[in-house]
Amino acid sequence: MKGRPPGKPSGPPRGRKPGPGAPGRARGAAKAARARKPDGAPAKKPAAAPKPKPAPAKAAPAKGVSLDVRQFRVGTDDDGIRLDRWFQRHLPDVTFNLVSRWARTGQLRVDGARAAPGDRIAEGQTIRVPPAEPKAAENAKPRRVRPQLSDDQLAFAQGLVIHRDAQAIVINKPPGLATQGGTKTEEHVDGLLDALEFELDQRPKLVHRLDKDTSGALLVARTARAAAYFAKSFSSRTARKVYWALVLGVPSIEDGMVELPIAKQPGTGGEKMHVDQEEGLPARSRYRVIERAGNRAAWVELQPYTGRTHQLRVHMAAIGHPIIGDGKYGGKDAFLSGTISRKMHLHARRIRIDHPDGGRVDVRAELPEHFAASLASLGFEEAQGDLPLDDEIARGPTREDEKKAARAHAKQVRKGRRGERRSRGAGSTRKG
Repeated sequence: MKGRPPGKPSGPPRGRKPGPGAPGRARGAAKAARARKPDGAPAKKPAAAPKPKPAPAKAAPAKGVSLDVRQFRVGTDDDGIRLDRWFQRHLPDVTFNLVSRWARTGQLRVDGARAAPGDRIAEGQTIRVPPAEPKAAENAKPRRVRPQLSDDQLAFAQGLVIHRDAQAIVINKPPGLATQGGTKTEEHVDGLLDALEFELDQRPKLVHRLDKDTSGALLVARTARAAAYFAKSFSSRTARKVYWALVLGVPSIEDGMVELPIAKQPGTGGEKMHVDQEEGLPARSRYRVIERAGNRAAWVELQPYTGRTHQLRVHMAAIGHPIIGDGKYGGKDAFLSGTISRKMHLHARRIRIDHPDGGRVDVRAELPEHFAASLASLGFEEAQGDLPLDDEIARGPTREDEKKAARAHAKQVRKGRRGERRSRGAGSTRKG
């Protein structure tokens, strides 16, 4: 057996790892490796095996926001509204800017077609809503929680109802109760609307308002569709509102129209209005004298044909007959001595408006106690107050109506004669 050549280290063959039986050789190789390092260099520790990275956490969707594409079908109450308005009603967490971006990039679709925020939608259509961007929790605005109504508040609000159907509620608002809240105003109709849900289980909506000290009929919409319908009726002036008022003195014209522009009075912070021929907005009010108490006071019917703030109060004061109890516009002279209450005598007696389901809502509200007592004190009979509206007066045809009918008849006769001449001309042509 031949020996190993001198000068060659002993060990396992090249390419083989030392087995478990050669620990000395392994330690010797490690010492030799440390000896070859420069002086002072720290020895490197063997690298540890890399730890597996944890899977990135998925962002949780913000409250009310889904990360999946959603499909919504347009309901009856949303028929005819703008698409951006639909988002405000049903997905309030989705901002208008996000809706606009979806529209620009073609992600927002109605029945498969690209849609814009201002497009009108119809019942039965399908709205495709893309995944919404999750919001940071710290930036999310907390929802305002309405205070729970007490049993007394529920009973009070429901006791004001004088008409209720599937689409509308009419309440008889008492004087001193504001329609909506404001500075230092905590008690108001808007805060009581939760009590008027009844069987529909959805909060009614205000569609017009009355001044705090004005009593009477106030219409409330029970559904979003009804709110849009009624709002359009008020803006187009097809709704009729009739007020009763006691005014100081007696107007010289018993049935008159006041047409004076109204604007906010400078220096009052918008709390007071006045007649302004240059800057004011057009305003029209009709009045009719119902009864008079000598020259002291008059009971009048008022009909606003426009909807300016404090319109009736400003107009009656402007013609020299302020509403009794209205110190804001009538000053000290607006109060009568004796048994007449110092409260304002302005009452929304009647409201008549077309109904979304056909027909009309036509409701009268009873007078508050102070107004009824003042009428009795002045010798007025409440039963005499309901005057018919112009379109309710049964009348025969006037001279002008007869002229219009005669002109229409003559026009039809001329058309018939022209038709006869054309037919005779066509017959002679065929014979030739």
